[in-house]
Amino acid sequence: MTTTGTGTETTADTGTDTTTGPVHGTWEPAPAARWEDAFLSGNGHHGILVFGDPDDDRVIVTQHTLVRPNGGEHARPPRLAAELAAVQDRLLAGEPAAAESLTDGRPLQWVQPFHPAFQIRLRRPHGRTDGYRRSVDFTTGEVTATAANWTSKVFVSRADDVIVQQVTGAATLDIALDHRLPGAPPGLGVGHGALRTPEGALLSLRARYPGSDRAYTGVTLVAVTGGSTALVPPGVRVTGAASVLLLTRVRRHTGELDVTAEARALSDLLADQESYDALLARHLGPHRTAYTRVSLDLAADPAERALPGSELLRKPGEAALLERLFAAGRYHLLSSSGLNPPRLTGLWTGDWDTAWSGAFTNDANVNLQTASAATAALPEVTEACAALIQRQLGDWRENARAVFGARGAVAPAHSDGESGLAYHFSREYPLHLWTAGADWLLKPLVDHDETRGGRDPRTAAVLAEVARFYEDFLTRTDADGHLVIVPSYSPENRPANASWGTVNAAMDLSAARHALHTAADYHPGPDADRWRTLADRLPPHRTNADGALAEWAWPGLDDTYDHRHLSHLYGVWPLDEITPYDTPELAAAAHRALELRGAENDSAHGHLHHALVAARLRDGARVGAALDRVLSGDFFHASLMSAHYPHRDVYNADAAHTLPAVLVEALVQSTPDRLVLLPALPAALRQGRLHGIRTRFGAGLDLDWTPDGARAVLKPHRTLRVDLWTSSGRRPLDLVAGEDHVLTPGTW
Repeated sequence: MTTTGTGTETTADTGTDTTTGPVHGTWEPAPAARWEDAFLSGNGHHGILVFGDPDDDRVIVTQHTLVRPNGGEHARPPRLAAELAAVQDRLLAGEPAAAESLTDGRPLQWVQPFHPAFQIRLRRPHGRTDGYRRSVDFTTGEVTATAANWTSKVFVSRADDVIVQQVTGAATLDIALDHRLPGAPPGLGVGHGALRTPEGALLSLRARYPGSDRAYTGVTLVAVTGGSTALVPPGVRVTGAASVLLLTRVRRHTGELDVTAEARALSDLLADQESYDALLARHLGPHRTAYTRVSLDLAADPAERALPGSELLRKPGEAALLERLFAAGRYHLLSSSGLNPPRLTGLWTGDWDTAWSGAFTNDANVNLQTASAATAALPEVTEACAALIQRQLGDWRENARAVFGARGAVAPAHSDGESGLAYHFSREYPLHLWTAGADWLLKPLVDHDETRGGRDPRTAAVLAEVARFYEDFLTRTDADGHLVIVPSYSPENRPANASWGTVNAAMDLSAARHALHTAADYHPGPDADRWRTLADRLPPHRTNADGALAEWAWPGLDDTYDHRHLSHLYGVWPLDEITPYDTPELAAAAHRALELRGAENDSAHGHLHHALVAARLRDGARVGAALDRVLSGDFFHASLMSAHYPHRDVYNADAAHTLPAVLVEALVQSTPDRLVLLPALPAALRQGRLHGIRTRFGAGLDLDWTPDGARAVLKPHRTLRVDLWTSSGRRPLDLVAGEDHVLTPGTW
C-alpha cells in the first residue's frame, strides 16, 4: 500500500484507488503457513496455490482431470428396473421403508477423489525479507510475492493453458517438482526427469497411481536469462540469472506420456511469445474481459478497503469485506471454470484426502456455486456446465435405463468429472433414486439462453431427453388421478415418520413440471403438447399442519425441519414456480417453511441457500441474518476461499462462489417478463452500485441506490414489455432494443 499526501490509498498490485472504488484483489504481509491460505489462480483447466515463502517458494499445481482411481472408473449404476414396479406398489400401499430394498446391496462407493499433482519448489539461500508482501490481482489472475530485491509472479494462462512463473532478483535458485503433499499414497510410482536445454532446463515428474495403468505427468520448462544452470537431481540450480521463467503443464494419461512432445510444445510457446509480459498480454484478453463485466461498490471506508484480507475478515460488519468477497467470489468462480464447472473445492486442493472426494455434488453444491453465472455475466461458467453435461450425457442415459427402465436421461448426484454414472448411494443416501438433478443442472443453461435471447441446440437436445425420461417414468396415479413420483427422494433429508425413498418429494414435483414445460418451450409441436399435458397431471404442492410448504406432497408424511438442505423450496429458488407475485399463498407457505428450517450442522451452503430462497421471498432481514452467520462464523481463509463449516473447517468453495449470487439476488431479480429491483435489501447493503448485471429478458442493468432512493439504467437488446416490481408495487415497463431506459426515484 502507498499513501499520498492527500490520504489517498492505492493497492500496489491492482492500482485501485480505495477512495473511489473497491479493491480488485487481496494481499497479506506474510507468507501462507497453510495451503488453505495460499493465493489462487486458475484457467478452468490448471490451477495453482501459491504460498509465497521467500526461502522456499511453493506453488501447488492442480488440474481438473486429476482424480485417483479407486474402482469408480469401472463402476456402473445398479440394474434395478425389473424390481421397480414391485417397490412402487409397496410404497403406494403404505409401506414406508419399501424403497430400501431397491438396491443391489453394494456398499457405499465414493467417486474417484480429486487430488493435487505436485508442488513447484523454488529454494533460495536465506536472505533479506524486509518489505515482504504477497498479493493476488483479480483483474489479471497474477499472484505476486516480493521482498527486498526479489520478486516472484505467477498466473495460469486462459489463452495458452500453461502455468507461467517468473522470478527476478534471485542470485541462486534451486528448482524442483515435488510430489510430497499431505495424503499422497505411499504406493505412488514417481519418476523424475531433468536435463539441460538451450533455454535452461527441462524438469518432469511422472506419478503412476498404485495398482493402475493410469498416471499423470508434469513438465516444466525453465528458461534462464543470464547466469548458468546445473543439474542437481531431482531438479536444477540456477546461478546469477537476471530472471528465470517457468512454463508448466500437467497431463493425465494411460501408458507413458511423450515428454519430448510436451517439452517441444512449451518451447514453441516460449519462442512465439518470448517473455512473461507477452504471455500475460495474451491471457489478459479473455480473463480481464470476463472479470470486469460486473462490479459491486458498497461505498466502503477507504481505510478498510486497504486492509489485508486476513485483517478485513475480522471485521464482518464492514462493507469493505462484502465488496472484497464479492470480487473474490467472481474471480475464483471464473478461475475454476473451463473444462468443468467448480468442484466442491473449486479447482484447488493441497491434500490428497479431499473431503467428499472433491466431487461435483449436484444435489446442491454445484448448483449453488454457479448460481450467479447468468445474471453476473459469466457465460464462461455456463459453458463449463454445458461441456460437462455433454461429455456425460451417455452416462445419464445409462442411469435412466439401468435404474428406471426408461428412455431419456437421469443425472447422478455425485460425479468425479470422468463418469456421469449413478453409483454413489447407500441406505441413508439413496441418491440413485433422485430424479431432479438433470433439471437443476440445466437451469443455468436455460437462464443463459434467456439472457442472450437464443436457444442453444445442445440444451434443447438434453431437455428433450429429460422429458422422454418423465414420459416413461410417470406412469402411476393417486386416487384423484394425479401422476405420482415414486420412488421420490428429497436430498439429503427424510420424513420424520418414513424412510428416505418415498413419494412425491416437493423438489421432484417442481423439477418434473419445470423440465417438461421447458422442454415443450424448446420443442414446439406434438411433443410439446404431450409434455405439457403430462406436467399438468402432476399434483399440486401440499401445505402441512404448520402452514408450511411440505417437503413431501404425499398425505401422512411428516416434515423434518432441522436440515441443511432446502430441497423442497426448489420451486422458489432457482425456479420461478412459487413467487410472491404469481402465487402469493404458496409463497407464504414457502416462507413459513423457511422460518421453520433449522441450520443442522451449520454448513455454509445451508446458510447461503437459505439466503437465496429468502431473497426470492422478499425477506431482506433473513438474507442479512444468513450472511451474518457466514461472515461472523470464520468461514473464510486468508486466501478468501471458504470452508464448509465454521472455524475454517474443511476447505470448500460453496460460500466463496455462492456469496456473489446472494448479493445479486438481494438487489436485482428477473424473469423473461419481470424485473424486481431491491427486493430483499439487508441492512448491510444500505447504499452502493451494482453494474453490468444481465437480466433474463435481454437487457443489461446498472443499479445505484442510497437510503434516499435509487437509479437504474436498463440497456435492452430486445423490444418488449416487462412488469417492473419495486417497493411501490407493479407497473408495466416498455423497452426498445438499443435504447437505454433510465429509472429514477420519481419513476419507480
